[in-house]
Amino acid sequence: MRSSADEIRERLRGVAVGLLTPFDDSLEIEYDKLAHNAEALYDEGIRTFLATANISEYHSLSRDERLAVAEQSVDALPDDACVLAGVGGSTATATDLIEGYDQIGVDAMMIMPPDHTYLHEQGLLDYYRELDDASDRPLVPYVRGFEPSVDYLADLTRIDGVIGVKYALEDCVKLGAGIAAGADDVVWVDGLAEPYAVAFWAEGVEGFSAGVSNFRPEVGLELFAALQNENWERARKLRNICLPYQEFRDETGQDNTLAGASSVAAVKEGLKLAGLNGGNGTVREPIRPLTPDQRDRAADLYDQLDDDINRLIE
Repeated sequence: MRSSADEIRERLRGVAVGLLTPFDDSLEIEYDKLAHNAEALYDEGIRTFLATANISEYHSLSRDERLAVAEQSVDALPDDACVLAGVGGSTATATDLIEGYDQIGVDAMMIMPPDHTYLHEQGLLDYYRELDDASDRPLVPYVRGFEPSVDYLADLTRIDGVIGVKYALEDCVKLGAGIAAGADDVVWVDGLAEPYAVAFWAEGVEGFSAGVSNFRPEVGLELFAALQNENWERARKLRNICLPYQEFRDETGQDNTLAGASSVAAVKEGLKLAGLNGGNGTVREPIRPLTPDQRDRAADLYDQLDDDINRLIE
Protein backbone atom coordinates (compact mmCIF):
# COMPACT_ATOMS: atom_id res chain seq x y z
CA MET A 1 0.00 0.00 0.00
CA ARG A 2 1.39 3.38 -1.00
CA SER A 3 2.21 6.03 1.57
CA SER A 4 -0.05 9.03 2.17
CA ALA A 5 1.21 12.56 1.56
CA ASP A 6 1.77 13.07 5.29
CA GLU A 7 3.69 9.80 5.55
CA ILE A 8 5.90 10.83 2.63
CA ARG A 9 6.55 14.21 4.24
CA GLU A 10 7.71 12.34 7.34
CA ARG A 11 10.00 10.12 5.25
CA LEU A 12 11.53 13.19 3.61
CA ARG A 13 12.51 14.24 7.13
CA GLY A 14 15.34 11.73 7.13
CA VAL A 15 18.12 10.30 4.97
CA ALA A 16 17.16 9.70 1.33
CA VAL A 17 19.41 7.07 -0.24
CA GLY A 18 19.88 6.81 -3.99
CA LEU A 19 19.58 3.34 -5.48
CA LEU A 20 22.41 3.10 -7.99
CA THR A 21 21.86 0.94 -11.05
CA PRO A 22 24.26 -2.05 -11.18
CA PHE A 23 25.35 -3.02 -14.69
CA ASP A 24 27.15 -6.14 -15.81
CA ASP A 25 30.16 -5.96 -18.13
CA SER A 26 27.80 -5.70 -21.11
CA LEU A 27 26.09 -2.72 -19.43
CA GLU A 28 22.87 -4.66 -18.88
CA ILE A 29 21.04 -3.97 -15.60
CA GLU A 30 21.51 -6.53 -12.82
CA TYR A 31 18.09 -6.26 -11.23
CA ASP A 32 18.73 -8.86 -8.54
CA LYS A 33 21.69 -6.86 -7.26
CA LEU A 34 19.61 -3.69 -7.23
CA ALA A 35 17.04 -5.47 -5.07
CA HIS A 36 19.75 -6.79 -2.76
CA ASN A 37 21.12 -3.27 -2.21
CA ALA A 38 17.65 -1.93 -1.41
CA GLU A 39 16.98 -4.73 1.08
CA ALA A 40 20.38 -4.31 2.75
CA LEU A 41 19.97 -0.54 3.14
CA TYR A 42 16.48 -1.03 4.54
CA ASP A 43 17.86 -3.49 7.08
CA GLU A 44 20.35 -0.81 8.15
CA GLY A 45 17.48 1.57 8.94
CA ILE A 46 16.98 3.54 5.71
CA ARG A 47 13.34 4.20 4.85
CA THR A 48 13.53 6.71 1.96
CA PHE A 49 14.80 5.55 -1.42
CA LEU A 50 15.43 7.44 -4.65
CA ALA A 51 15.01 5.13 -7.64
CA THR A 52 16.00 6.26 -11.15
CA ALA A 53 17.65 9.34 -9.67
CA ASN A 54 20.62 11.28 -11.05
CA ILE A 55 22.95 8.98 -9.15
CA SER A 56 21.05 6.02 -10.62
CA GLU A 57 22.17 7.21 -14.09
CA TYR A 58 18.63 8.28 -14.93
CA HIS A 59 19.63 9.90 -18.22
CA SER A 60 21.34 6.72 -19.43
CA LEU A 61 18.27 4.55 -18.84
CA SER A 62 15.52 3.96 -21.37
CA ARG A 63 11.88 4.51 -20.45
CA ASP A 64 11.33 0.77 -20.01
CA GLU A 65 14.47 0.45 -17.89
CA ARG A 66 13.33 3.29 -15.63
CA LEU A 67 10.02 1.56 -15.09
CA ALA A 68 11.70 -1.79 -14.47
CA VAL A 69 14.18 -0.29 -11.98
CA ALA A 70 11.37 1.48 -10.12
CA GLU A 71 9.27 -1.68 -10.06
CA GLN A 72 12.16 -3.77 -8.74
CA SER A 73 12.75 -1.19 -6.01
CA VAL A 74 9.09 -1.12 -4.95
CA ASP A 75 8.85 -4.93 -4.96
CA ALA A 76 12.04 -5.36 -2.94
CA LEU A 77 11.03 -3.05 -0.10
CA PRO A 78 8.42 -3.38 2.68
CA ASP A 79 5.35 -1.16 2.74
CA ASP A 80 6.81 1.25 5.28
CA ALA A 81 9.59 2.24 2.88
CA CYS A 82 9.05 5.28 0.67
CA VAL A 83 10.17 5.06 -2.98
CA LEU A 84 10.50 8.23 -5.05
CA ALA A 85 11.05 7.75 -8.78
CA GLY A 86 12.78 10.20 -11.11
CA VAL A 87 10.77 11.94 -13.83
CA GLY A 88 11.99 14.34 -16.52
CA GLY A 89 11.98 15.40 -20.15
CA SER A 90 9.17 16.98 -22.12
CA THR A 91 5.70 17.28 -20.63
CA ALA A 92 4.46 14.37 -22.76
CA THR A 93 7.48 12.18 -21.93
CA ALA A 94 7.27 12.96 -18.22
CA THR A 95 3.51 12.39 -18.13
CA ASP A 96 3.91 9.02 -19.83
CA LEU A 97 6.55 8.01 -17.29
CA ILE A 98 4.39 9.19 -14.38
CA GLU A 99 1.50 7.07 -15.64
CA GLY A 100 3.82 4.06 -15.77
CA TYR A 101 5.13 4.71 -12.26
CA ASP A 102 1.54 5.03 -11.03
CA GLN A 103 0.82 1.49 -12.20
CA ILE A 104 3.93 0.20 -10.44
CA GLY A 105 3.00 1.83 -7.15
CA VAL A 106 5.80 4.31 -6.41
CA ASP A 107 5.06 6.65 -3.53
CA ALA A 108 6.06 9.97 -5.08
CA MET A 109 7.60 11.53 -8.18
CA MET A 110 10.95 13.30 -7.92
CA ILE A 111 10.93 15.76 -10.81
CA MET A 112 14.44 15.93 -12.23
CA PRO A 113 16.27 19.21 -12.85
CA PRO A 114 15.22 20.72 -16.19
CA ASP A 115 17.44 19.69 -19.09
CA HIS A 116 16.42 22.62 -21.32
CA THR A 117 19.04 25.15 -22.39
CA TYR A 118 16.61 28.07 -22.12
CA LEU A 119 14.27 28.35 -19.16
CA HIS A 120 11.46 30.62 -18.02
CA GLU A 121 10.47 30.44 -14.36
CA GLN A 122 6.76 30.75 -15.06
CA GLY A 123 6.99 28.17 -17.84
CA LEU A 124 8.76 25.79 -15.48
CA LEU A 125 6.01 26.27 -12.89
CA ASP A 126 3.44 25.52 -15.61
CA TYR A 127 5.38 22.32 -16.35
CA TYR A 128 5.08 21.21 -12.73
CA ARG A 129 1.37 22.01 -12.73
CA GLU A 130 0.88 19.83 -15.81
CA LEU A 131 2.72 16.96 -14.14
CA ASP A 132 0.70 17.46 -10.98
CA ASP A 133 -2.48 17.02 -13.03
CA ALA A 134 -1.16 13.71 -14.41
CA SER A 135 -1.21 11.86 -11.07
CA ASP A 136 -2.54 11.94 -7.54
CA ARG A 137 0.94 11.06 -6.31
CA PRO A 138 2.93 13.86 -4.63
CA LEU A 139 5.74 15.69 -6.39
CA VAL A 140 9.22 16.54 -5.10
CA PRO A 141 10.93 18.94 -7.55
CA TYR A 142 14.73 18.77 -7.69
CA VAL A 143 16.23 22.29 -7.91
CA ARG A 144 19.65 22.10 -9.52
CA GLY A 145 21.55 23.43 -12.52
CA PHE A 146 19.97 26.90 -12.74
CA GLU A 147 19.65 29.96 -10.51
CA PRO A 148 15.99 30.56 -9.61
CA SER A 149 14.60 33.58 -7.84
CA VAL A 150 13.26 33.41 -4.30
CA ASP A 151 9.80 34.17 -5.69
CA TYR A 152 10.09 31.11 -7.94
CA LEU A 153 11.01 28.89 -4.99
CA ALA A 154 8.06 30.23 -3.00
CA ASP A 155 5.64 29.71 -5.91
CA LEU A 156 6.97 26.19 -6.41
CA THR A 157 5.93 25.22 -2.88
CA ARG A 158 2.36 26.38 -3.56
CA ILE A 159 1.68 23.98 -6.42
CA ASP A 160 -0.96 21.65 -5.02
CA GLY A 161 0.91 18.35 -5.38
CA VAL A 162 4.33 19.58 -4.23
CA ILE A 163 5.09 18.25 -0.75
CA GLY A 164 8.87 18.59 -0.79
CA VAL A 165 11.73 20.36 -2.57
CA LYS A 166 15.16 18.83 -3.08
CA TYR A 167 17.47 21.84 -3.07
CA ALA A 168 20.95 21.36 -4.57
CA LEU A 169 22.35 24.87 -4.97
CA GLU A 170 25.40 26.07 -3.05
CA ASP A 171 23.50 29.12 -1.78
CA CYS A 172 22.39 28.99 1.84
CA VAL A 173 21.02 32.53 1.80
CA LYS A 174 18.65 31.85 -1.10
CA LEU A 175 17.64 28.57 0.55
CA GLY A 176 16.72 30.31 3.79
CA ALA A 177 14.84 33.04 1.97
CA GLY A 178 12.95 30.48 -0.12
CA ILE A 179 11.95 28.48 2.93
CA ALA A 180 10.77 31.61 4.72
CA ALA A 181 8.69 32.70 1.73
CA GLY A 182 7.33 29.24 0.90
CA ALA A 183 4.43 27.17 2.14
CA ASP A 184 4.74 25.80 5.66
CA ASP A 185 3.73 22.23 4.83
CA VAL A 186 6.51 21.60 2.28
CA VAL A 187 9.60 19.67 3.45
CA TRP A 188 12.92 20.99 2.15
CA VAL A 189 15.64 18.40 1.52
CA ASP A 190 19.37 19.06 1.22
CA GLY A 191 20.28 17.73 -2.23
CA LEU A 192 24.04 18.22 -1.75
CA ALA A 193 24.47 15.36 0.72
CA GLU A 194 26.34 15.30 4.04
CA PRO A 195 28.76 18.23 3.44
CA TYR A 196 25.89 20.76 3.43
CA ALA A 197 23.64 19.11 5.99
CA VAL A 198 24.67 21.22 8.99
CA ALA A 199 24.54 24.59 7.21
CA PHE A 200 21.29 23.81 5.36
CA TRP A 201 19.67 22.52 8.56
CA ALA A 202 20.21 25.92 10.16
CA GLU A 203 18.21 27.45 7.28
CA GLY A 204 15.24 25.12 7.76
CA VAL A 205 16.06 21.93 5.84
CA GLU A 206 14.63 18.81 7.50
CA GLY A 207 16.31 15.97 5.62
CA PHE A 208 19.17 15.25 3.22
CA SER A 209 20.09 13.01 0.34
CA ALA A 210 22.94 10.57 0.84
CA GLY A 211 26.53 10.83 -0.33
CA VAL A 212 28.77 8.33 1.43
CA SER A 213 25.60 7.25 3.27
CA ASN A 214 24.60 5.48 0.05
CA PHE A 215 27.05 2.77 1.06
CA ARG A 216 27.61 3.50 4.77
CA PRO A 217 24.08 4.41 5.86
CA GLU A 218 24.93 4.44 9.55
CA VAL A 219 26.81 7.71 9.00
CA GLY A 220 23.75 9.42 7.58
CA LEU A 221 21.44 8.06 10.25
CA GLU A 222 23.76 9.22 13.02
CA LEU A 223 24.16 12.63 11.38
CA PHE A 224 20.40 13.02 11.05
CA ALA A 225 19.94 12.11 14.73
CA ALA A 226 22.58 14.65 15.77
CA LEU A 227 20.88 17.37 13.72
CA GLN A 228 17.47 16.54 15.17
CA ASN A 229 18.92 16.68 18.69
CA GLU A 230 20.77 19.95 17.91
CA ASN A 231 24.04 18.27 18.84
CA TRP A 232 26.02 20.53 16.53
CA GLU A 233 29.47 19.40 17.62
CA ARG A 234 28.68 15.76 16.87
CA ALA A 235 26.96 16.71 13.63
CA ARG A 236 30.04 18.59 12.45
CA LYS A 237 32.29 15.65 13.32
CA LEU A 238 30.07 13.25 11.41
CA ARG A 239 29.96 15.63 8.44
CA ASN A 240 33.73 15.99 8.51
CA ILE A 241 34.42 12.28 8.29
CA CYS A 242 32.42 12.24 5.06
CA LEU A 243 34.38 15.04 3.42
CA PRO A 244 37.44 13.18 2.06
CA TYR A 245 35.37 10.66 0.11
CA GLN A 246 32.87 13.33 -0.94
CA GLU A 247 35.70 15.51 -2.23
CA PHE A 248 36.97 12.50 -4.18
CA ARG A 249 33.51 12.26 -5.77
CA ASP A 250 33.77 15.89 -6.87
CA GLU A 251 37.01 15.40 -8.78
CA THR A 252 37.33 15.65 -12.55
CA GLY A 253 38.99 12.29 -13.16
CA GLN A 254 41.51 11.66 -15.93
CA ASP A 255 41.74 13.76 -19.13
CA ASN A 256 38.78 15.91 -18.12
CA THR A 257 38.14 19.36 -16.65
CA LEU A 258 34.48 18.96 -15.60
CA ALA A 259 33.92 18.69 -11.86
CA GLY A 260 32.01 15.73 -10.46
CA ALA A 261 32.85 13.39 -13.33
CA SER A 262 33.88 10.65 -10.90
CA SER A 263 30.81 10.96 -8.67
CA VAL A 264 28.68 7.97 -9.70
CA ALA A 265 31.61 5.63 -10.30
CA ALA A 266 33.06 6.60 -6.90
CA VAL A 267 29.83 5.69 -5.12
CA LYS A 268 29.64 2.39 -7.00
CA GLU A 269 33.17 1.69 -5.79
CA GLY A 270 32.06 2.55 -2.27
CA LEU A 271 29.20 0.07 -2.56
CA LYS A 272 31.65 -2.65 -3.59
CA LEU A 273 34.05 -1.83 -0.75
CA ALA A 274 31.13 -1.95 1.71
CA GLY A 275 30.12 -5.43 0.52
CA LEU A 276 27.16 -4.22 -1.54
CA ASN A 277 26.64 -4.32 -5.30
CA GLY A 278 28.28 -1.67 -7.42
CA GLY A 279 28.07 -3.64 -10.66
CA ASN A 280 31.88 -3.97 -10.86
CA GLY A 281 32.04 -0.19 -11.15
CA THR A 282 30.59 -0.21 -14.65
CA VAL A 283 28.80 2.95 -15.80
CA ARG A 284 27.17 3.99 -19.06
CA GLU A 285 28.39 6.83 -21.22
CA PRO A 286 28.81 9.75 -20.88
CA ILE A 287 30.14 8.75 -17.46
CA ARG A 288 33.52 6.99 -17.26
CA PRO A 289 34.58 4.29 -14.79
CA LEU A 290 37.33 4.90 -12.27
CA THR A 291 40.89 4.36 -13.38
CA PRO A 292 43.05 1.80 -11.50
CA ASP A 293 44.74 4.67 -9.64
CA GLN A 294 41.37 6.08 -8.64
CA ARG A 295 40.22 2.68 -7.38
CA ASP A 296 43.33 2.51 -5.20
CA ARG A 297 42.59 5.96 -3.82
CA ALA A 298 38.96 5.00 -3.21
CA ALA A 299 40.12 2.00 -1.18
CA ASP A 300 42.40 4.19 0.93
CA LEU A 301 39.67 6.77 1.50
CA TYR A 302 37.19 4.04 2.34
CA ASP A 303 39.58 2.59 4.95
CA GLN A 304 39.94 6.06 6.47
CA LEU A 305 36.15 6.47 6.50
CA ASP A 306 35.75 3.04 8.09
CA ASP A 307 38.25 3.90 10.84
CA ASP A 308 36.46 7.18 11.55
CA ILE A 309 33.07 5.47 11.66
CA ASN A 310 34.38 2.90 14.14
CA ARG A 311 35.82 5.69 16.28
CA LEU A 312 32.71 7.90 16.28
CA ILE A 313 29.81 5.48 16.05
CA GLU A 314 30.59 1.91 17.00
